[in-house]
Amino acid sequence: MTHWMFNEEHNMFRNSVRKFVEREIVPFVGEWETAGEVPRSIFERLGQLGYLGTKFPVEYGGAGSDLIMDAIFNEELTKCGSSGIGASIVAHIGIALTPLWRFGNDEQKIKYLKPGIEGKKIAALGITEPNTGSDVSSITTRAVDKGDHYLLNGSKTFITNGVNADFVIVAAKTADGPGHRSMSLLIVETDWEGFSVGKKLEKLGWHGSDTGELFFENIKVPKENLIGTVNEGFKYVMINFQWERLTMALSSITLAEKALEEAIRYSKERLQFGGPLTQFQVLRHKMVDMAVEIEKARHITYRAIYQYDKGNDVTTEATMAKAYSAEMVSRVCDQALQIHGGNGYMMDYPIQRYWRDARIQSIGGGTTQIMNEILTKKLQITSN
Repeated sequence: MTHWMFNEEHNMFRNSVRKFVEREIVPFVGEWETAGEVPRSIFERLGQLGYLGTKFPVEYGGAGSDLIMDAIFNEELTKCGSSGIGASIVAHIGIALTPLWRFGNDEQKIKYLKPGIEGKKIAALGITEPNTGSDVSSITTRAVDKGDHYLLNGSKTFITNGVNADFVIVAAKTADGPGHRSMSLLIVETDWEGFSVGKKLEKLGWHGSDTGELFFENIKVPKENLIGTVNEGFKYVMINFQWERLTMALSSITLAEKALEEAIRYSKERLQFGGPLTQFQVLRHKMVDMAVEIEKARHITYRAIYQYDKGNDVTTEATMAKAYSAEMVSRVCDQALQIHGGNGYMMDYPIQRYWRDARIQSIGGGTTQIMNEILTKKLQITSN
């Protein structure tokens, strides 16, 4: 469906990305899902076409466009049918490179952001730890000030692109005291002594992306690799969460659309009791309900994106979008699989992948329960 948020330039960009995805990603989805990662050549190809730098400044190789372009890129990537492939690429530009762009200095942007935009270096963001998930302020990875460098020790887990990244933006404690006042972001190159990948993690869904556990053992991180101001990392992470949650809402909506399209196609082709499944009103109405849910999520999310692009604080709107869309996609994919009956449980049909990929949406980027808790505070529902 068309939407007032998109202009002609946006629509032309969407058509360009869509053709690229259909030509250079869709034919290889099965291969990359089996391999468990996106090949480097795709990052480089996306960089050559300028798709990785839509929102980034021209002086670092970007296009200097609005964030709506970035949102379109996210949507069209997800339409390839593998949320893992989209997650790997979006984690690179939206989660890892974004804080570098927003809070890094010129030297850091030239050294890391520019090759990231070109697709020559892959980036990851390291926040989650084995014992620290939604409670970001409780991280234990520590960077001790040694004068001209920090000595980094600790570990991270569930890190998208963690296995193949060239550098990781690492959240670490740089002082004693409350985590929200003692956290910093450091750029760590993965070929430095003391860095290691524990293993490539096997996941229920998102098979098209590599996810790793990372270890830091006495890594010497130069002071010039500190992003922004020391002990301000928690604030940077929270600011970046707004866009991360909006991108997850977008991918949830697009994945739900794919599931609905597959359910409609299948219900027209599958013959039961002398006719196609669409002869049954209960199934037709079920698919209508799915379409309505998708549109509700889309408009909540698009409104938040529009406001965010205007520079407004959309903590409430982005949180609502993420909470609703992430739960919606699981409901829609589950219903789409149900419409497939026994075939939906078979690996030969793509609906099983959509169903598996949908489950992470209400966990990653902050669980639905955390989203709801944020909203109780923003809406002043709490008693204190």
